[in-house]
Amino acid sequence: MEHILIRPIITEKASAASEKQNCYSFVVAKEANKLQIRKAVEASYGVTVESVRTSIVAARQVVRFTKSGTLAGKKSSYKKAVVHVSEGQTIDIYSNL
Repeated sequence: MEHILIRPIITEKASAASEKQNCYSFVVAKEANKLQIRKAVEASYGVTVESVRTSIVAARQVVRFTKSGTLAGKKSSYKKAVVHVSEGQTIDIYSNL
């Protein structure tokens, strides 16, 4: 279970969703399914999960222009899970960082 949740996603959009809709976003292992993600979140944070939505974020090409020339690279793809927690429960993401 410890290899399913890789890290939480901490962005402005994810923080707004956690405050208003009680949804939390995580980067998860690509081979993990929704049931495994649900069990991992419930075991790690001690909350009741109502629903899990997953998506695979596509890889991107990255180009940087520097003094020494153009550097081209790639950001790898990852699987993102949005977890909806029961009403009245919260996840303290900053405690596990």
